[in-house]
Amino acid sequence: QVQLAESGGGLVQAGGSMRLSCAASGRSVSSDDVMAWFRQAPGKERDFVSGIYMSSGEKGYADSVKGRFTISRDNAKSTVYLQLNSLKPEDTAVYFCAYRTMAILTTRVGAYDYWGQGTQVTVSA
Repeated sequence: QVQLAESGGGLVQAGGSMRLSCAASGRSVSSDDVMAWFRQAPGKERDFVSGIYMSSGEKGYADSVKGRFTISRDNAKSTVYLQLNSLKPEDTAVYFCAYRTMAILTTRVGAYDYWGQGTQVTVSA
């Protein structure tokens, strides 16, 4: 069983920056694991934002955030970070951390085994 705790959300003006954190507990991070960020805006589906292989650090991004968001990891802390730069109002959403116990990075929501409770990011115009 894995528990995920997100932090770092809040309100920011357009063009601003923010860093989200997701700490995993209850299981030692394995080289076979993948952690990812998804987001869900009101009335919309939950969409993939970015993901990272905990072993190699190889990353993937949604086209909408490439060049603006950066995912990173700290295996010693079992923590993944998402640095959000050049934020836009359309980035407003609840951001969820997800954990997959299989070494395949995927954008599919149903492929992830564990989810955090989400953290709200609001970008004002």
